[in-house]
Amino acid sequence: MSSSPPRVYVARLVGLPVYDPQGDQVGKVRDVVVAIRSAQAQPRVLGLVAEVFGRRRIFVPMTRVTNIDSGQVYTTGLLNLRRFEQRPTETLAIAQLLDRTVTLRESGVSATVYDLAMEQARNRDWVVSRLAVAETGKGLRRRGQSHVVEWGELDGLVGREEAHGAHHLVAAINEMRPADAASMLHDLPTDRRTAVVAAMDDERLADVLEEMPEEDQVEILEALEVERAADVLEEMSADDAADLIAELPADTGTLLLGLMEPEEAEDVRRLMSYAEETAGAMMTPEPVILGPDATVADALAHVRRPELTPSLAALVYVCRQPLETPTGRLLGVAHIQRLLREPPSSLVAGALDSSMDHLHPDARIEEVAAHLATYNLVAAPVVDDEGRLLGAVTVDDLLDHMLPPNWRDHAPRPDVPSMDVPASATRRA
Repeated sequence: MSSSPPRVYVARLVGLPVYDPQGDQVGKVRDVVVAIRSAQAQPRVLGLVAEVFGRRRIFVPMTRVTNIDSGQVYTTGLLNLRRFEQRPTETLAIAQLLDRTVTLRESGVSATVYDLAMEQARNRDWVVSRLAVAETGKGLRRRGQSHVVEWGELDGLVGREEAHGAHHLVAAINEMRPADAASMLHDLPTDRRTAVVAAMDDERLADVLEEMPEEDQVEILEALEVERAADVLEEMSADDAADLIAELPADTGTLLLGLMEPEEAEDVRRLMSYAEETAGAMMTPEPVILGPDATVADALAHVRRPELTPSLAALVYVCRQPLETPTGRLLGVAHIQRLLREPPSSLVAGALDSSMDHLHPDARIEEVAAHLATYNLVAAPVVDDEGRLLGAVTVDDLLDHMLPPNWRDHAPRPDVPSMDVPASATRRA
């Protein structure tokens, strides 16, 4: 190793970019693989789990890591791209050790692991040397005193893995983008994933579920209490919720729709009423909708909402009352790029694009794709025969339906010559 800090805290590695010697990013750190030998001997750090293109997780031996600093990890560039498979003798530091309940040997006090420190031994091997733990709070104290202790000063980390909480792992997942969090959740052992899902709030779980393969979505939702499952579906975008409910048994879907808030359930039912692979089935029923008296300043305030995707924020839809879908007659759409050039006090209605054609809810997916491609759009309105706005189809909606099932697991990986070496060059041969 060169220029590495003497001690690296594992939880802070998650999400760091991994670079090759030329400075090109080749992945992100997702976990650290360790070999636990005994209660006294410090575990050896075998390597990192890195996520590369196509959400493929690979093993990066520590012998291939040349430098770790506060913002990135550098490698030799010689990595095996074979998918990582955990061995029985290996432990994942983030997925399996965080939140583990341990006992401080000297005092007998229970504590929870919230981080691990690794450093190089004299033989140049990396080992887990210390653990950051928080004592279990007593009485009115929510959290006890925190300590950084040597590996050998704790009991409870060796032997059969007991059920443990997920507070600190959830905290790490909450710092990730939903797609990255979905990938980590997908790779967790079933019991660990169950604990993490139970500890996540409904809104965050909904965001992550939207990024997961269908079979994972169904498995997680079916394992929840029905009341919570309905709450999570309410937090999902209506089109994603409709797609997920369509994958469930009919009686389960009916039950969940009955438990959802009536307005949320109505949006989902409306989307489910359209034939699959049509504009109506894939549209988002809550684009940015304004009345004809709205100003440019009003429009800019609406598109600043952090929950909007870039494609949904690209267009503003001006309609007659009511302003919830299905709306009154659609008067036109305004491009956000055009609005940025207009005085804030001017009316949005004065900057409408009257030349844009509308999509019918029965338009097939091929028609939707051709429409967006022909007019260089990232979103387009879906309008019924009476001219009412029903929703908007965005380019990300379209891609979700055009890509093969479970594309998140099987996305093609582009060639990375600097990483492509014979299998014998790495531990994962």
